[in-house]
Amino acid sequence: MIKAGIIGGAGYTAGELIRLLLNHPEVEITFVNSTSNAGNRITDVHEGLYGETDLCFTSALPLDKIDVLFFCTAHGDTRKFMESHEVPANVRIIDLSMDYRLKSTEHDFVYGLPELNREEIMEARHVANPGCFATCIQLAVLPLAKHLMLNNDLHVNAITGSTGAGVKPSPTSHFSWRNDNISIYKPFTHQHLAEIEQSLRQLQNSFQSRINFIPMRGNFSRGIFATTYLDCKIELSEIQGLYQSYYEDHPFTFITDKNPDLKQVVNTNKCLLFLQKVDDRLLIVSMIDNLLKGASGQAVHNMNLMFGLEETVGLHLKPSAF
Repeated sequence: MIKAGIIGGAGYTAGELIRLLLNHPEVEITFVNSTSNAGNRITDVHEGLYGETDLCFTSALPLDKIDVLFFCTAHGDTRKFMESHEVPANVRIIDLSMDYRLKSTEHDFVYGLPELNREEIMEARHVANPGCFATCIQLAVLPLAKHLMLNNDLHVNAITGSTGAGVKPSPTSHFSWRNDNISIYKPFTHQHLAEIEQSLRQLQNSFQSRINFIPMRGNFSRGIFATTYLDCKIELSEIQGLYQSYYEDHPFTFITDKNPDLKQVVNTNKCLLFLQKVDDRLLIVSMIDNLLKGASGQAVHNMNLMFGLEETVGLHLKPSAF
């Protein structure tokens, strides 16, 4: 059994990660660290796990007792931890923060998007889990980058659920503000742009186009619905063939010929893609669950790859019927 530890156990992504690992046939959770909740039952915070675990949060860090360490920490905190603690060399690390997503000579973290770096992830000791918006947008355009077709500006609109803002309340996550409402934030400057550009240049080193990204806050709990469009003169059937070929051996990304809706991916580790041509413009609709494919589900996928397990183990999740 793979022994797992989690640091930063009180947030939404940690709750989903705990749920996935409790039901993973090859994993045993050794500890869930949360200094603010130490001694409390995990179900006192993640109430949806009642009946599934008797584990308690702990302030202890038995790093010598685990095989893999997940960081569900705030941005900046993973780096601080790594600089102040000695993690055993045999412990694999999966970081869900943004601290190590950008390549640097200062660290050895592999960018953990399986549809881009599967072979590298399989050999990695340390993996940086991608951002949720970044995952959804990259999966929409990776096949185009592979075929050197990103030579025009990309226009992206993406709307995310309130869980994307984290568990701590804020003025824009309060129900009375969020409900029956919609707003944009960080237009053209969102922090996930850097990792998106990094990945696109990995496949198409000539990529210099602008990504005009408008993130939006939605009045729903979970999921990301993104539309990306660009100028493209190639026939739709040829483009569809490129996408089918790129994703044919990736078990969580699917090309659909029907215009999809967000509920088809919520509570799953899937990404759905829909392609449409209007004159010389290509539209790509992409959607994921921000807490699963955009965070904890992808982290478990990376863990499976790192430990030589079948990719989908513990991730056979199904959306609601309604």
